[in-house]
Amino acid sequence: MRLGTETGSLMNHVYSTANHPIPQIGMGATILSWSDRRAATIIAMTPKTVTVQEDISTRTDNNGMSESQEYAYTVDPTGPRYTFRLTKRGWRCSGYGLAIGARRTYHDYSF
Repeated sequence: MRLGTETGSLMNHVYSTANHPIPQIGMGATILSWSDRRAATIIAMTPKTVTVQEDISTRTDNNGMSESQEYAYTVDPTGPRYTFRLTKRGWRCSGYGLAIGARRTYHDYSF
């Protein structure tokens, strides 16, 4: 994701450009948007596509509207699904990026 045009978050830019493991069904993933992140699970794949389903993210800290956020994740069989294509700039889907290998949720309260 290009910083400043596709994402407003340095962390999302770093996650989108990092080396990711080879995707496998059941592996955790993170959907990257402008400044937020949403946890997901890989549910299907082909050599050039990965389909993820958004997980349930439950806040576990008591920090309120802060940068320090901790979450517990639960697979949601009825969550929204997204199919990402592998491009020369990484995994992309309708303005979103994808980081494979870890579930991370973050809500940017400044927007």
